[in-house]
Amino acid sequence: MAAPPVRQRLPHSRLYPLLHPLHALLLAFPIALFSSALASDITYLNSAEIQWTNFSQWLLAGGCLMGGFALLWALVLVARTGATPEERAVRTRAVVYLLLLAVMWIAGLVNSFQHSRDGWSSVETTGLVLSIISTLAALAAGWVGYSSLRAERAYLAEGEGL
Repeated sequence: MAAPPVRQRLPHSRLYPLLHPLHALLLAFPIALFSSALASDITYLNSAEIQWTNFSQWLLAGGCLMGGFALLWALVLVARTGATPEERAVRTRAVVYLLLLAVMWIAGLVNSFQHSRDGWSSVETTGLVLSIISTLAALAAGWVGYSSLRAERAYLAEGEGL
């Protein structure tokens, strides 16, 4: 009976994104919806056509809904990440990602309340600043979440080639 092959660690590793593919899909919605809400706020401020605030309200509602699901998934990600030295960098990145999502979601929720006001006061300076904050937080969360961080070492059985 032959002995099992000895596995040796290769000097290189493959990088994987922080996010699960379904989680990444959930994050894509707030990035697009909050960015579109910012664009419709700017358009409203330039045109004073009230329909643009209605667009913003719906875009913000969708961004908060899908962002809430991404935020819940990020909470699970942080809770499941261990505290071993190998996972410490992943946990730090996951906590930063969670905080960015929390800022995005809170700013989006407050912005939704701001947009529920009547007419010009729904957007003005406060609504525009909140749209900018939620958009920047969504983009930053996307940057952190989509960047490659997790590494899995490749193993090679003795006698196999690369």
